Amino acid sequence: MSADTSRTGTSQTGTTTRATGTARGLDPAPALDVDPLLDDPATRIIVCCGSGGVGKTTTAAALGVRAAERGRRAVVLTIDPARRLAQSMGIDSLDNVPRRVKGIDESAGGELHAMMLDMKRTFDEIVEAHADADRARAILDNPFYQSLSAGFAGTQEYMAMEKLGQLRSRDEWDLIVVDTPPSRSALDFLDAPKRLGSFLDGKFIRVLMAPAKVGGRAGMKFLNVGMSMMTGTLSKLMGGQLLRDVQTFVAAMDTMFGGFRTRADATYRLLQAPGTAFLVVAAPERDALREAAYFVERLAAEEMPLAGLVLNRVHGSGAPQLSAERALAAAENLGQRGIVDQGDGNAGPRGSTAASPETPRTTARGDATTDAPRTEPAEAHGPAGADVADEVAQLTAGLLRLHAERMQVLAREQRTRDRFTALHPEVAVTEVAALPGDVHDLAGLRAIGERLSHR
Repeated sequence: MSADTSRTGTSQTGTTTRATGTARGLDPAPALDVDPLLDDPATRIIVCCGSGGVGKTTTAAALGVRAAERGRRAVVLTIDPARRLAQSMGIDSLDNVPRRVKGIDESAGGELHAMMLDMKRTFDEIVEAHADADRARAILDNPFYQSLSAGFAGTQEYMAMEKLGQLRSRDEWDLIVVDTPPSRSALDFLDAPKRLGSFLDGKFIRVLMAPAKVGGRAGMKFLNVGMSMMTGTLSKLMGGQLLRDVQTFVAAMDTMFGGFRTRADATYRLLQAPGTAFLVVAAPERDALREAAYFVERLAAEEMPLAGLVLNRVHGSGAPQLSAERALAAAENLGQRGIVDQGDGNAGPRGSTAASPETPRTTARGDATTDAPRTEPAEAHGPAGADVADEVAQLTAGLLRLHAERMQVLAREQRTRDRFTALHPEVAVTEVAALPGDVHDLAGLRAIGERLSHR
């Protein structure tokens, strides 16, 4: 891991360690505190990455809210199609233009904007910015371009990096929080610029560009004679009209291909710069942490500055001292009526002289009294009382079993954390306790931010 990674991941977080690792005899992982990261003016970009469904969008939004309320001018860029970020921030809809988030405490001088990547619109903006009006119109109207800009493999990830570069170059915000695309592959957003650049510089594109470069009849002769077999095959596979659309697109885009590669390389260097910090987000589950381990290793190989791991939706218990085994044993005992509460006077030794309800009470002098005997109704300790006791016992047993299941979940999560820590003891970790419900407003995002900073 690079020096930048070590600086960002450990020195900023202090020496606090998690007690769970120490209790199990493992070397405890350093604890990640996001507040020093958010407060550091040198931190300009935070990238939240991780596999799908682990809470990247919520984490990115919570970081943006907390940074803004601590004095940063922050913008959150999300590529999550679920649009939960807009709902949480009280924005009706997000688009390719940053929108200011209302309800943020701006007393510290910060503010928050949020936006959702519009992949096609971003591509269109690149074309409009780097081509003259006539050529831009030809490209935008081209059917192949319309398909490419809407769904070509890697286009979304490439455009996310393009948009990040645009936001950073404007210097309007001092912190950009990026929610990476929900892709199956671990770091597609890092690979996509290279893949798209390789595609645009590849042999296939050069073949299609050959007629345009040679020009006129000579070009057509070159294409028909030298490439007749290849174009014939392509025409059969793609269709004659599609092939012509591709050739027209390539001819129009010829002057822009180098710009794609240049911007991709610039954004890649930006991600490696000291002002960038990567946060790997994972759930305390085996598959998610296995993917997180790959993220960590890949980021180290690419010399990307890793700040740490956010372990999201960690379960807890209000009675950790009661083990699953003891809870199950107590529940079984209750189920077998091994513990029975008996009221006073319900049982007594045989031959007891305890007075029955019909026996007159005697006074201290031993005289019988004619007062009516003060007795409790028979139902108090009769069948109804027994039914209530049974219901209480069943309810208690059920709660004990639920507690046992929760403790088993905690133990399983602890084992997965320990395996990750054993593989990557240098990675700072923060654990975010699971909330009882979904996050759907700024209050929920603030609660997540507090958990991220252990406040």
